[in-house]
Amino acid sequence: MDDMIKLAQEFYKDEYADSVLYAHLAKSEDDEEIKEEFLRLSNIESKHAKFWHDFIKRHEGEAPKPSVKRLTIFSVKLLRKILGPGSLASLLEMGENSAIQKYFKYLTTYANRFSEDEMKEIKEVILDELEHERFFYESKQRFHTENIRDLVLGMNDGLVEILGAVTGLSAVYPNNPQLVGISGLIVGVAGALSMAIGTFISVRSQRQVNEAIKDRMEVLFRVSPGRAKEELMDKLTEGGMPEDIAREVSEQLADNSDAIMKLLIPESDENEIRAALYTGSFYLLGVAFPVTPYFLASSSLIALPFSVLLAGSALAIVATLISLLSGISIRKKVVEMVTTGLGAAFLSYLFGRLMEALFHVSTL
Repeated sequence: MDDMIKLAQEFYKDEYADSVLYAHLAKSEDDEEIKEEFLRLSNIESKHAKFWHDFIKRHEGEAPKPSVKRLTIFSVKLLRKILGPGSLASLLEMGENSAIQKYFKYLTTYANRFSEDEMKEIKEVILDELEHERFFYESKQRFHTENIRDLVLGMNDGLVEILGAVTGLSAVYPNNPQLVGISGLIVGVAGALSMAIGTFISVRSQRQVNEAIKDRMEVLFRVSPGRAKEELMDKLTEGGMPEDIAREVSEQLADNSDAIMKLLIPESDENEIRAALYTGSFYLLGVAFPVTPYFLASSSLIALPFSVLLAGSALAIVATLISLLSGISIRKKVVEMVTTGLGAAFLSYLFGRLMEALFHVSTL
């Protein structure tokens, strides 16, 4: 089958699924503003699905029977309850960005095979998706949940790092699972504190750098507005804007210091304390999965497979949720996260066996 038709079939199924998903979210949403927006998005996605259905038929393809995975709907509703609307908006924004990239690539790849009306409609679909992304971005800002990245990375790091630690220690202390568990907890708490402090310093430093640049620009604007205009022009041209247009924009904004500031300095209201709490807390949550079996088993070698199973399952769940909401292949993301996590654990186990063989620590 033609690749163009295959992709159109995937777009049709995705748009249909998104339409149903947004409708379900609207039914369970208490915030009236977000509820109305989800209903509007559902109607737009339904319109997109109809376009792709008719597009496939016009090009003599077979429109697939669309379906919506119950797991997707359940996962999204669960995330809405656990994380709140803002964090959900962050993840849905990832999905919209993925759709935009796919449609743009499709448009540029097969442009010579589209009619004028089809070109126009596909561009309108892309514009709709860009508007969707804007809505989710604004929702994310409204609920102050720019820390979804810290949540995911913190939990993933806690899972992978502590799984590797307890796996390596299991080879060294096969008959002392409590020692392995306690050691894993100590390393986990230290890691959570390190991650939290690192995030705090990173976010705070970035904000301080931006504030310093802003202060410098305020001085520059008052002392030499022409120099500030030149810096804005350089920034615009570096971003790919043609020089004549960049010069015109700079001239238009020459007397507007606030506009120049916003263009030159990236704005971020990320709170360093909240970012640190997200990172550290979810790092500790990740630690709990590989460590728990060592406090329940009579042998480290008995606890080890359960630790690997729990950590692997948690990694798979995290990967699945990210995939469902970001448009990435579930299989690819699960395989990527689970194999890297378990691969690190296996190498740690081998290293632990090597240390035990060299120093006979377990017999001490």
